[in-house]
Order: sequence, then structure tokens, then C-alpha cells
Amino acid sequence: KCRENVMMYTNEWSDLSHKMGYWVDMEHPYITYDNKYIETLWWLLKQLYQKDLLYKGYTIQPYSPAAGTGLSSHELNQPGCYRDVKDTTVTAQFKAAPFQLPRGGENKAFPREGLDGASVYFLAWTTTPWTLPSNTALCVGPKIDYVAVKGNNPYSGEEAIYILAEARLSAYFQAEEGKELEILWRGKGSDLVGMKYEQLFPWVKPCALEDGKVVDKSAEAFRVIPGDYVTTEDGTGIVHIAPTFGADDAKVAKDAGIPSLFIIDKAGDTRPMVDFTGKYFVKDDMDADFVQTCVNESYWHHSGDFVKNAYDPKFNVGGKYDEKAATKEMDLNVKMCIEMKDEGTAFRIEKHVHNYPHCWRTDKPVLYYPLDSWFIRSSAAKERMMELNNTILWKPESTGTGRFGKWLENLNDWNLSRSRYWGTPLPIWRNKDTREEICIGSVEELYNEIEKAVAAGVMPSNPLKDRGFVPGDMSQENYDRIDLHRPYVDQIWLVGKSGAVLKRELDLIDVWFDSGAMPYAQIHYPFENKELLDKGIAFPADFIAEGVDQTRGWFYTLHAIATMVFDSVSYKAVISNGL
Repeated sequence: KCRENVMMYTNEWSDLSHKMGYWVDMEHPYITYDNKYIETLWWLLKQLYQKDLLYKGYTIQPYSPAAGTGLSSHELNQPGCYRDVKDTTVTAQFKAAPFQLPRGGENKAFPREGLDGASVYFLAWTTTPWTLPSNTALCVGPKIDYVAVKGNNPYSGEEAIYILAEARLSAYFQAEEGKELEILWRGKGSDLVGMKYEQLFPWVKPCALEDGKVVDKSAEAFRVIPGDYVTTEDGTGIVHIAPTFGADDAKVAKDAGIPSLFIIDKAGDTRPMVDFTGKYFVKDDMDADFVQTCVNESYWHHSGDFVKNAYDPKFNVGGKYDEKAATKEMDLNVKMCIEMKDEGTAFRIEKHVHNYPHCWRTDKPVLYYPLDSWFIRSSAAKERMMELNNTILWKPESTGTGRFGKWLENLNDWNLSRSRYWGTPLPIWRNKDTREEICIGSVEELYNEIEKAVAAGVMPSNPLKDRGFVPGDMSQENYDRIDLHRPYVDQIWLVGKSGAVLKRELDLIDVWFDSGAMPYAQIHYPFENKELLDKGIAFPADFIAEGVDQTRGWFYTLHAIATMVFDSVSYKAVISNGL
């Protein structure tokens, strides 16, 4: 069915191309789902694997609940992906634990002097209130000036002591006419590091699995930690840290020894509080021991709630997203802010316009989410990519030195994994326990590895042989006998050197890799037409032409693969229009 849908509009596309006078070889198109095309992609990936440029990592990545897959940084940088949205934000007040004192500052008697029994709170602003139940730390800038000031909560009227950056004091507190604000303490962020506070939403304890048992890690969490990225441009100068939902959060938390707040699911895997569909985990999907040890009854009130209305299936009518209806209905952020206001944990609630990334396929907002993903270590080749870029003729030149050049300067590793069903399968077979793995670089190599698995009793027979595939026969007829897509490749088990069973990593690869590999995959390199590339007959291309948006798309993926695999450019000149 997927194959049929891909080719559904072939005739219309061909007709339009003809009417436009677009010169293209319709008689010999390259088709990215063709087995020969996939084989070249596997060969390229094996070259990267052998150069230690392909690796598996557990990191915070852009994730689209609507598409059900992670996204790469260059996908998020396609035109229109970042949009201004108006969200409900909250400045939350985190109550300092009893007898917590700063390490230093101008008034060492803080917080005892002048308190009159008032509570002490850290103020932290967030544009994503739904992440607050996953908070495990507060982050301050070590060199930033902070103050403790006496004031009143504008909703409850509670008199308390509030800690925030001095540069943000006037944004939150105004002295009465003829009076000055009562500052009880002044010091650096480094003076606050180590102070403890009470969990804002005690829904779930931060726990971990140790020797198969659920262990409470609360004692290691809920501390003030340092972070050099904290600013005083907005907010309070104190950042709420939810390590499972932000790359910066995860890094500073890990550096400070702060645990993340995870759910343990039925399979025994640790997951963020939000599942892959964009909602808070439901009880039926959680491990029973974890629920008993770590989950508070207050959690169930919001269990199953979608963190953004855009993810809720009820707003997809007839397969189409009803954005108007989704926007009209109160979302989880608003509900949580109202609850916080009633409970006295919100200091300020306001609407805020900010730039937020959206999925280029679904037009819905993404989450930053911890994922097991395979990455191409493109950052390791950054300098070489920049050098080779200087040899390319760009028209206009400013695109090459500016938009494309700046992109290369700030290059991140390429998130290759996609959690989809249709596409090019990642050619890596792995054992989860022993960590043994094999990266397959050709159909013949896969054929031979299956033969080993058959001999070891892991596979009953060789499905490639059963279908009549003959290694070394490059005829299209031979390749048409097999299918390298799911579910067929998932049914192939291999065997490691230790005798352990290796199963294919279920990920597919980014379609932009398919696109960037076209110079080689369309001629089935290196299995056929090797001289066309090795002798420079077909590539590098004399010039390519596309819209300026492709500086983060096709221009980049072509350049990245050519650099990392061949230490070369894939095109000599670029004509970039403004579309």
C-alpha cells in the first residue's frame, strides 16, 4: 500500500513537468524505494560506520508526536518551521526547604533576619507549564547578582521572601510610593548553589531501576545548580530544569548529579512523564511496582491529558487537523496555571509570544524528548565541510558564505533515526544485552550473514535465497525478487561472534539522507557504474539549482555525505533562487 501511494501522482507530475518545459529524463527515473537504491544507501552508511561517524546515543532531540518520529536539526530549520505562537506562561514559586541558607552574600543572617516566619521562594518563569511536574532542579547563573526581597503573592496575598535576579527585580516588584523595596539579601548565583527546595508538583518521585528494583532518588534532586547559559534578558534569572524535556536542562542536570524524573513502563523501560503520543502516561502503561513506590494519587487527575491540544486525536476530523477548534478549547497549560493560582504556587500568569518549532510534515508543534537514536557524527567533519564549501561557486555568493556557511559553522550531529514504517531501513543488527552489532553494507553481505545465522540455527532458512536472489547478479530482475523494506528485513535475525542473536534496529533513516545520496544511489554505486564516479564523469555535478531553503536541506545533505564518505564535493556550483 505504501508503495502504491508513493507512485500515486507520477502521471500528474510528469504531465506538469512537460508543460513547464522542465528538461528531465522521464524514461530512466531513479526511485528511492528501489532495492538497488537502498543498497547504495546501506553501503554509504557502512562507510560512515567504519569511520566511527555513525553511533547510537540517548539524547534530547526534537520529536513530533503527530508524526511519531524524531527530527533532525536541518529539518527543523526548513522555512516556516519556526513560528510565533502565543502561549500561557507562568512564573512559579518554588518553596525553599527549611533552614536553607545561601553560602555568602551581603547579609549572612538571611533568611532568618526580618522574616517574621514568612516562607522563602525561588521564582522561575516557564513558557511550558506542562513540564513543571518533571522539574528536578533550579538553575542560576554563578556570576549573576541575585536578591531576596519581601513581597506579596499577587493572587493569594501571602507575604513571603522571594529570590530572583536583581536585574529582573523591577519586572516583578514595585515599591510603594515614597518607599524602597525591602531587600533582605544580595549575592551571587554561586551563593545559592546547593540550596534545597520542595518539589512543586509531588506527582511522581524521581526514581531509578537498580538491580531490578525501583529506588527513590528524591534525596539527590530539588537543588539549586549552576549554569552558564542562564541570562537576565527575560524571566527571573532562575531557570526551571526538567532534564527529560530540554537539551540544556539535561546537560546541566547531568553535570550536577541531578536525576531525571522518569516513568517506568510495563516493559521496564524508563520514559519521560509524557508518552510518544504527547500525553501524560496512563496507569495501564506503567510498571506496577513503580506506581506503588513512586506515583502520588494527585498524578491521576491529569493522567492521559495531552500536553498540547494539537496532539489530541479528537481535533483531527476526517484526517484533517481542526486548528480553530483546538485553539478555542482550554489547553493543559491554562488548566495547570489555574490550578497553580488556586494552590498558591503561581506568582504570575501571562500570555507570551515566542518562536516555537513545528514539524514540517504535520504543521504541529514538536517536543524536545529523550530518544534512543542513531546519529551521523557530522560535527566531526565540520571543518572539512567548511573548507570544501570554499571551493564551490555560489550564485549568489552571499548564500554560500552567509546562510550555508553559518549553518556549517554551527553544525550539530545528524539525527538519522526515524520511527516510521515505510522508508529505508537502518542496516544495523544488534543485540541489546551484549551490545554486539553488525552494519550491513550490501545485499550480498546480508545474504552471507544470513547463511551464518542459518548454520547457527538462528534462522530456519535464507529468505533471500528462497526468493531466488543470486549474489553478484546485478540485473534488475534479480533485485526485483527481494524486498529490503519492513516487515521483511525485520524478520531476518543474524548471529554475532559470541553466538548472540542480533535483531535489526527498528529505525528507518531520514529521507534527507536518501536525497543527499542521489549522486551515488541513482547509478547503484559502487556495485555498478563505478567508473562514472571514480573518474569524475558523472559527479561532481557542474552545477545544481534549487531554492535558498535547501541550504538546510538538499544542498546540505549532498555536501555532508560527499565530504564524510568521499572527502569531496558533490557539486561545483550552485544557482540558488529566492523561492
